[in-house]
Amino acid sequence: MNVQLRFVSRNPHKIAETKKILGSLHIDVRGTELAIEELQTTDSKNLVRDKALKAFRTYAEPLFVEHTGLYLAQMNGLPGGLTQIFWDTLKAERFCDLFGRGQTTAVEAKTILCYLDGKRFHFFEGTIAGKIAAAPKGPPDFQWDCVFVPDGWTQTFAELGDAKNEISMRRKALDKFVSFLKDAPHES
Repeated sequence: MNVQLRFVSRNPHKIAETKKILGSLHIDVRGTELAIEELQTTDSKNLVRDKALKAFRTYAEPLFVEHTGLYLAQMNGLPGGLTQIFWDTLKAERFCDLFGRGQTTAVEAKTILCYLDGKRFHFFEGTIAGKIAAAPKGPPDFQWDCVFVPDGWTQTFAELGDAKNEISMRRKALDKFVSFLKDAPHES
């Protein structure tokens, strides 16, 4: 399958990771770093729908956006759509102090991807369960990767390096997206 898609994200790490995952499937991702004012909401699906619509107004072509958030058990699923605000405020050490050292360190990491084809919104979700580490481990450059330990592993996403791309919530959402693209009718 030779497809070219625009991925709109202000995060260069997400763009690089998405290009690597989809590139192995012969999908050319045109990453576009565009800062989109995000809704401040815990409704992640509404958040990505709004982001896709705002990006579409700029590019006027089919594109996709995503939001990846943490859903902490001890916070009844917060911060979810507000993960960036939590992370920017707390940083790694404080995040671990608050959420990685108590009785409940369980968390879900969830990616919700929205593809806007120009007519319809299409949503794809990937989730992975894990826990918050007691202390940050691995490179701290990709947000909360240094504090998230997926179930079945002893290392954080940051410590896993490229192995993360085989098991992550983003990979799961992208796999569903690729299945959709393979099944979708194409113009010739």
